[in-house]
Amino acid sequence: MKNTLIKGALIPALIVIVISFISCSSDDNTSATDTDIDTDSQVVTLDATYFTTDSGSVTITTVPCTLSDGTITDCYQIVTSSAPSDHAMGPWCPDNISDTADNGGIWLEGGTVYDVDGAFIENLATFYNDDNWMMYDANGDVYITATEDDCINAANPNVGEEYANFCVECLPSYIADLTQTWLIPITPVLQDEAVLFATAGGAGGPGGPGGEPVDEVPSTRGLALNGIEFSAPAPTDNILAAYTLAPFDDAGGHINVNQGYHYHAATGFSTKIVQDDGHSALIGYALDGHGIFELEDEAGNLPSDLDELRGHTDDTRGYHYHVDEAGNNNFINGLKGAYAVSE
Repeated sequence: MKNTLIKGALIPALIVIVISFISCSSDDNTSATDTDIDTDSQVVTLDATYFTTDSGSVTITTVPCTLSDGTITDCYQIVTSSAPSDHAMGPWCPDNISDTADNGGIWLEGGTVYDVDGAFIENLATFYNDDNWMMYDANGDVYITATEDDCINAANPNVGEEYANFCVECLPSYIADLTQTWLIPITPVLQDEAVLFATAGGAGGPGGPGGEPVDEVPSTRGLALNGIEFSAPAPTDNILAAYTLAPFDDAGGHINVNQGYHYHAATGFSTKIVQDDGHSALIGYALDGHGIFELEDEAGNLPSDLDELRGHTDDTRGYHYHVDEAGNNNFINGLKGAYAVSE
């Protein structure tokens, strides 16, 4: 059922009074136990012990917060270094058109995940049916952004022509001092009307209840258990229109200097919590506090009853989401629960 090709194996900081400190961690493939479920509303309390906090790249505290529906409650404030502790970052751009898939990342196009190897770079003109693509020199060396300024300039929506036919590669050293702070309600609060993201499933459109725009709706979908952002769909049309390519690494992530390292696809590299009943593994939480799970269960089956948000309910996990196919440049389509708007 997968149409992805997986190779071998981007909120200012908030000043708060700390109420309590969580210092627990999880390992890949840990089993979920002792679920705290509210049977009346079918929601499950966020379990902070599943986040990878041992390395210090993720810290979690409890703070009071106000949700989008006006509910005053407690949230987890999650501060991350914007670099994963459970897998390496990169590579992204191959150096030469002779390079293999091991030397480059991936690209998401039309529901499929493609290896960005030398052959992919060499054949871009054919792939996109556009002879303006020529991302390498006479020696086969790929044009790659070389500095932090290049990274910033090439990622600008109004990228200059001097970056045409460059492979955009932003490096971990550019975000060494960056932290991100997120608020997620500890206990989700379901809403009668869901909020759709402005960009869901890689398509543009208004994002409020009933299709009406809601300016304050966050674009971030949620956080992986390693603290890395599940981002909105990458603006691939804008990237390609400038004749640039900004590959993702094998984990579905890349870097910009404002967001840090962030994911655009779930490809199975980050920490997961295996479910005792064979259900798809937990890989993170949406900004409304509901769990985000892998697409397929242990037997390779796909959920058949997802709503427009990519969510459904069961007796063990309450309401929860399943990620989209990696090739679709998407995670989930909206939020069923209220999200934090202030501390």
